[in-house]
Amino acid sequence: MCFLIYVVGINRVSRVYKIKSYSFEVDLSHLTKAITQLVEKLERAPQGTKRLEQELLGPPNTHCIDWLDTQPHYPKFYWQSRDTREEVVALGQLHTFSEPAPAYTILSDNQRVWGGRSFDGHSEKNRRCMSAFFFLPQVELIRFDDGWRLAVNIGMSKEVSIRALKQLVADAKELAPLASDIVSLSHTPEKARWCELVEDVLKGIEQDKFKKVVLARKTCVDLKHSISPAQLLKASYIQNHHSFHFLMALSPEHAFVGSTPERLYRRVGLELETEALAGTIGRGGNAAQDMELANWLTQDHKNINENQYVVDDILHSLSPHSEQVHLETELRLVRLRKVQHLKRNILAHLHQGINGVQLLQALQPTAAVAGLPRAEAMQYIQDNEPFARGWYAGSVGYLSHEKAEFCVAIRSALLVKDELQLFAGAGIVPGSIADDEWQELDKKMSTLLSLISDQPSLGVAS
Repeated sequence: MCFLIYVVGINRVSRVYKIKSYSFEVDLSHLTKAITQLVEKLERAPQGTKRLEQELLGPPNTHCIDWLDTQPHYPKFYWQSRDTREEVVALGQLHTFSEPAPAYTILSDNQRVWGGRSFDGHSEKNRRCMSAFFFLPQVELIRFDDGWRLAVNIGMSKEVSIRALKQLVADAKELAPLASDIVSLSHTPEKARWCELVEDVLKGIEQDKFKKVVLARKTCVDLKHSISPAQLLKASYIQNHHSFHFLMALSPEHAFVGSTPERLYRRVGLELETEALAGTIGRGGNAAQDMELANWLTQDHKNINENQYVVDDILHSLSPHSEQVHLETELRLVRLRKVQHLKRNILAHLHQGINGVQLLQALQPTAAVAGLPRAEAMQYIQDNEPFARGWYAGSVGYLSHEKAEFCVAIRSALLVKDELQLFAGAGIVPGSIADDEWQELDKKMSTLLSLISDQPSLGVAS
């Protein structure tokens, strides 16, 4: 788009007025240009084209989360990898899947399906929740390192894809920061019932029914003013580092948001990375207290054993699918904003033909969110936990022929209409104390709740 500007110059000696003309191009946003270019590519594309991409000459004018919130397309999906190298907004659906395996039949090169598997969907306890939801998006905005590109997946009709691109809002307004107050909180289970469940699990461990059971709590938050999923996600993105950040919104009234430190797995070709993240302590008020707590955690037998249970479970699960597995010998310490964790990395070289769906089935749920033995721990949770977990403690990420990556959906929240539900869990093993584990839930839940209020009264249920 060009404008002609006339500048009047005065020759002071002769008083002759000279008119000079300058033309300049208005700098349209990089994203607006990319949308226009991608539509033109699509109009010229031969029949049978499955995917087209267009590089952006620079970043969008607004943050990806702001841009996602403005778009009219559903589902909406946001993903930022833990190492921050990749950031993706996926919008609209060409295909949806209630199980991930059929996605492989329609995926072409460079296409990914986004979504996840729930913890207990379609079980007797939680029939209303889907066991899984994956979708091939119409449009993706992708950042990898400093490079940006816009992509469109194409179905039977190019016109549908062109219309989806033209409906995109190129320049979005910045989201308003979180601004609300916590009116009240209600916990499920309440603390008295929690203590009973912990003691019951410890008795079961003494009787060799299981080695570990992860018990969870749901906290419903009554807010003075409603907040949007994107507002919560962006606030967490800014404050909670060294985490995967995700948002999965199926409609304007239903969204699942999280900032999790835990990777389920990452596969590139036949190479797999996974980890055991278990064992938790809070953060100190200063560097000296932080170090004191960290030293205690790395030497505490209860937490070390809890981490080892997760390691053993992962090694057992990977064994049928791998040619070789390498376990990191030393425990690492992971420091997050509110808590510190113990972690061990695990690398595997997979057998030929092993795909992302088989890995999901093998690794989810890990002992870090369910327990050991897995079947017995899952049954105890089904029978005794007083709420359905749904997407909490499930997995979120993507699948493709070339690669796949999933995080464990902890440190998460469900927003349904104006209701905010937060979730956290604690592994019950020999040596667990109910009061201490309740406080651990508070610390984990504060990852998101403290974004709304600096001093949430988590210990007080309404």
